[in-house]
Amino acid sequence: MLHIVLHNPMIPPNTGNIIRLSANVGFHLHLIEPLGFELEEKALRRAGLDYHDLGRVTRHPDFSAFMDKVQPSRAFAITTKGQQRYSDVVFRDDDVLVFGSETSGLPDDVMALFRPEDRLLIPMQPNNRSLNLSNSVSIVVYEAWRQLGFDGA
Repeated sequence: MLHIVLHNPMIPPNTGNIIRLSANVGFHLHLIEPLGFELEEKALRRAGLDYHDLGRVTRHPDFSAFMDKVQPSRAFAITTKGQQRYSDVVFRDDDVLVFGSETSGLPDDVMALFRPEDRLLIPMQPNNRSLNLSNSVSIVVYEAWRQLGFDGA
């Protein structure tokens, strides 16, 4: 099962949409604290908490705790500072996809844990702001799931 990691998500509807997405594709969602909201917020419930029981969502106090618990063989940071397109990677079913906060991306100390070739980008027109977090997660997650033959669908 692939793992989706949201590092310090700040916007409840984005996280709610990603909870819904992770339940629908069968991936495990990990939320790295601090969160910019409470999981019980109405906006989060409206967007995806009704799917919470259908998916796997785990909170971790920090990125190090996540890595210690999951011990992934491969992890990719999805970032505008990426060196390689997400679509050029051959994904495996135990990969970890790490996304940063909507407001600040991944912090430098977390980004430093990823080799340049493990920093993936979503191509965009130059000089544009980055995509919405839930859209970015959807793009990469569906490509990974497609490569895995839509396992479980």
